[in-house]
Amino acid sequence: MGKKAAEALDINYNELAEYLHVNHSVYMKVDSAVYYLTDANFEAWRAQDTSRRNEKDHFVDCSELVPTVDEFLSLPFVNGKTIADVFEHATFYASIQSEKE
Repeated sequence: MGKKAAEALDINYNELAEYLHVNHSVYMKVDSAVYYLTDANFEAWRAQDTSRRNEKDHFVDCSELVPTVDEFLSLPFVNGKTIADVFEHATFYASIQSEKE
């Protein structure tokens, strides 16, 4: 899990799937909520709620795991809405790996 970059990405919805394939994760801010969109060991995709942590200090999943990015982009995990539904109101940030990772 990387840290959220300070600067927002300049990305459109059509570029998001390719960005995820290449970078494997991104932060998405919608209103006051921040989600970590990531793959799980390159096998499945999920969204995590950055306001909640588990006993291992990892973000808590807030979507089901799905095998493809296309399926992931269609999951209604943002208060019943998909990433496509909220994209115009969302801000995306790169996930930056710290030097010790």
